[in-house]
Amino acid sequence: MSKTALVVSAHSADFVWRCGGAIALHAEQGFKVTVICLSYGERGESAKLWRVPGMTLDRVKAGREAEAKKAAEVLGVHDIQFWDLGDYPIDLTKDAFFRLVDVYRDIHPAFMLTHSKEDIYNHDHPAVTDFAQHARITAQAHGHNPGQKVLGAPPVFLFEPHQPEQCNWKPDMLLDIGSVWTKKRAAIECMEGQEHLWEYYTRVAQQRGAQAARNSDKKITWGEGFQSVFPHVVESLA
Repeated sequence: MSKTALVVSAHSADFVWRCGGAIALHAEQGFKVTVICLSYGERGESAKLWRVPGMTLDRVKAGREAEAKKAAEVLGVHDIQFWDLGDYPIDLTKDAFFRLVDVYRDIHPAFMLTHSKEDIYNHDHPAVTDFAQHARITAQAHGHNPGQKVLGAPPVFLFEPHQPEQCNWKPDMLLDIGSVWTKKRAAIECMEGQEHLWEYYTRVAQQRGAQAARNSDKKITWGEGFQSVFPHVVESLA
């Protein structure tokens, strides 16, 4: 059976900034990574596009989708989906909820990545986290669509918010993404509508890499941080 992973991204660029390295790394390891972009971020995260004279909502959405598809290809994403639920605020409907439950049961991810539990700067992000984890719980329920194979217990990792100190987010896992950093940087540069974030997230990767090196005996330059939701079940502490 194929190894799979799921990324639930509030807006169409979030998966690139926050876990592009993890996606590329696992894609190279043979994982089929599904990325769900619940919104294009067309209202709140596309300021550069809106400054173009004559810009329309449909053109912004099309531009954001093209950027995300290009980035996904660079990272090795197996399947990227755009659900067009709007943003600022995102409209997390019941239909979308059960659609996500179906995704869990369809791909049975080995792990799932999504946003921090808090984000005082962007309420779409924690709303999506609650949405994604609620769908995970429903996918585990034997009484939901009996006859389907229920979901097991895939670990959930919360990727880094833009200002972690203000969002009560603290990494307890540091991932070495040095072998795929060039892919992540190339994917970052696909997101032309938010060029102001390119160098910021390059610095974040350097900072997490330095912290990963400090907490290991490895030479690490580039990293990503994640916060675990559930306890890790292991067979050794070594």
